[in-house]
Amino acid sequence: MSQLFEIDKNSCINCYACVRVCPVKAIEVKAGKDYAKILENRCVGCGSCLNICPVNAVSYRSSKKQVLDLLKGDDPVAAICSPSISGEFTDITDYRKFVQMIKALGFDYVCEVTFGVDMVAREYKKLFDDFKGKYFITSMCPVIVSIIEKYHPELTQNLAPIISPIVATAKAVHRQYGQNVKIVLIGPCIQSKEEIKLYEGDGKIEENLTFVELRELFDQFNIKESNQEYSEFDEPIGYKGSLYPIGRGILQAVNISEDLLTGKVTNTNGPNNTLQAIAQFESSIDMIDRHFNLFYCEGCLMGPGTTKGGKKFIRRTMVVNYANKRLTSFNKEKWEASITKNANHDFSRSFRIDDQRLPSPIPEKIEEVLKVIDKEFVGKETGCEACGYASCYEFATAVASGLAHTDMCLNYTLKNRQEYIKSLRSSNEKLAKMQEALRDSEKKARAEQDAAREASEVTSTMLKKLPSAVVLIDKKLKIIQSNQSFIDLLGDDALEINEIVPGLAGADLKTLVPFNIHNLFTYVLQNNSDILNRDIKYKDKLLNVSVFTIKPNMIIGAVIRDMYAPEVQKEEVIKRITDVVDKNLAMVQKIGFLLGEGASETEQMLNSIIKTFREGKNGK
Repeated sequence: MSQLFEIDKNSCINCYACVRVCPVKAIEVKAGKDYAKILENRCVGCGSCLNICPVNAVSYRSSKKQVLDLLKGDDPVAAICSPSISGEFTDITDYRKFVQMIKALGFDYVCEVTFGVDMVAREYKKLFDDFKGKYFITSMCPVIVSIIEKYHPELTQNLAPIISPIVATAKAVHRQYGQNVKIVLIGPCIQSKEEIKLYEGDGKIEENLTFVELRELFDQFNIKESNQEYSEFDEPIGYKGSLYPIGRGILQAVNISEDLLTGKVTNTNGPNNTLQAIAQFESSIDMIDRHFNLFYCEGCLMGPGTTKGGKKFIRRTMVVNYANKRLTSFNKEKWEASITKNANHDFSRSFRIDDQRLPSPIPEKIEEVLKVIDKEFVGKETGCEACGYASCYEFATAVASGLAHTDMCLNYTLKNRQEYIKSLRSSNEKLAKMQEALRDSEKKARAEQDAAREASEVTSTMLKKLPSAVVLIDKKLKIIQSNQSFIDLLGDDALEINEIVPGLAGADLKTLVPFNIHNLFTYVLQNNSDILNRDIKYKDKLLNVSVFTIKPNMIIGAVIRDMYAPEVQKEEVIKRITDVVDKNLAMVQKIGFLLGEGASETEQMLNSIIKTFREGKNGK
């Protein structure tokens, strides 16, 4: 079975409205989570979160499918309707049409919880009249019972040990129509869905439809007042218990005195009033000296299972008007006979302690939280309550207990937001400067890109117009770029490839030229040593190849000339003749130098011989 209330995390906007209205702080908001979560064990089923949520993210467990399954079964099914039904369905002009609309869904019997109120009211009168010094809190409201069992367990012994009117009605219906009758409660309370689980036997109620769910079933099966006949409520019929939705109505049903001077019962309803009443009953009942008749909602006619937007005093008026209308033709003798018939039921009940109070965190943790939110010097009862807690100290306790986080504090959040805004403003200013610098860089980059594009276009144009074949090769011997002369040099295969891949970009050089040529490229690529003016035979051509390094071990280039091309041949012949002439001139010069040097030595030697010869002759 799913829990009673849930929050859709995809719809939740983390506004903390549910936290603010939850009377027992059963809603957890974890740091880093963008949604709230209802803690099933701590929830008391009051439905405050359901009514306050601005985005309808809160829902409760539906019983429509289970009820429809019951109606399809073999056993008879009886609907027992809360007295506040007259305040909810103001759009239905005649209650007899309303009864028939319910039967049109498939119910065999439609009875009033009013009769159960009459029986329970008599039990309360006995309890209050037989006063022995112990004061009680009425246990008809399941939310009040849940709050006491979970958060004021010491007061469970002060809860009146009397079953609620819905259970008393179930007992009477079972006695009237048999124990095999399945019973469905139709009412304004959502916590009743949990309450009915507590009873078996003649007090068992199978399912609980809220008024909202009943309206949805009417719409689903197109059941309208206009297409229904009259039908009266089935027995047993109630009496003054029809005033029950107004809170003090149960006291009036059996004339329990509320006289301020002599009465012994204090009546109050509404979330704030009832929570204060419970707290003061616990602390000061010996001074108050009163029984407490409490209803969490503003009377059952404003329960969370009613249509949103209902007007309390209009509903109250409708309840009173309905009661007066019924009493004008009421058969009291028949009612008394029904009361007598059901007087011997067991109306007692017990309660269980389900203490959900959290242990108080150590003071140091609470002080640490207060310091974080800058509230360490505030009083324990001080706070703006925007976080949903009555004081900053209570909020800090919740944070230290893991039920809340510091971002829920409005002042703390605003302070952080202001600091964040300052930081964001500073970041924006820096970003603006960076954007300006980036724009300048983009302008420069664009100018450089344009210059590079222009240079590339000039280079490409020059390559195309060069008569010599030019090619650029990468480290994998793939062609980066080549000119038309290179493509023409390679022949028809290269021309076909060029039509598909302009400039042979990406083509494998090894597949286009013979080994002796691409081996030159490999050598230069690996050794970074240029090869210049190497003559190589290729097909019927004599090629003059120069391979040189552009980027070591990465990119090399080559210039290839066809030596048989007329313009190249003429240029090369002139160049080579010039080289030969230069070499011959150098050689002649060298020979002349050597001859000149030899003649000089010979002349010296001959002169020396002549001189010696002359000197010898004169001596003789």
